[in-house]
Amino acid sequence: HHPRATESATKYFLTQATASALLLFSTTMNAWMTGEWTIVNMNSYTPTTILTIALAIKLGIAPFHLWLPDVLQGLDMMTCLILSTWQKLAPMALLILTSHQLNTNLLTLMALASAIMGGWGALNQTQMRKIMAYSSIAHLGWMTLVISFAPGLALLNLMIYLLMTSSMFMMLMTLNATNMNKLSISWLKTPALAASMMAGLLSLGGLPPLS
Repeated sequence: HHPRATESATKYFLTQATASALLLFSTTMNAWMTGEWTIVNMNSYTPTTILTIALAIKLGIAPFHLWLPDVLQGLDMMTCLILSTWQKLAPMALLILTSHQLNTNLLTLMALASAIMGGWGALNQTQMRKIMAYSSIAHLGWMTLVISFAPGLALLNLMIYLLMTSSMFMMLMTLNATNMNKLSISWLKTPALAASMMAGLLSLGGLPPLS
């Protein structure tokens, strides 16, 4: 219904198509080297590196994160909610399945870059959707860092992240707040919901006692 939404859809499609092509390329290369189509037993360095990069693009992990804030900014809140939660499940499932054989050094580098870029990028933002996008990048960074060493812990982190992000977007939809100005005046209309939102934001930041 809007040129900005069309632009977001096109950016999302191109990014995901590239990532899917890389994913298929890594599995094909692995099949060529090993003679089997499973990606759970990848022994070669090149296919695992390509697989790691493909999943990083799909999830929006730095340095392949630049599409995520732009795409989210052009969408309505409900679509943002789906894109930030439900769409993360399939790539994360693949990442957890193959976590024992992925390139740990590359994952650690990307995770640290995500944590830095997620925190740094959100500093000068006034749009709530962009802030939530950078929050997603930062959280995915910590999940990626943990995933090589303790996949179960990363899964728990993902569940907590999905729960908190869903509640945040639902509160933003209820308040109809797309930027900081609207959020700041919501205290006058619905003080209880505004207080809940503040608790949600502090929880996303991991501040005690909500950590």
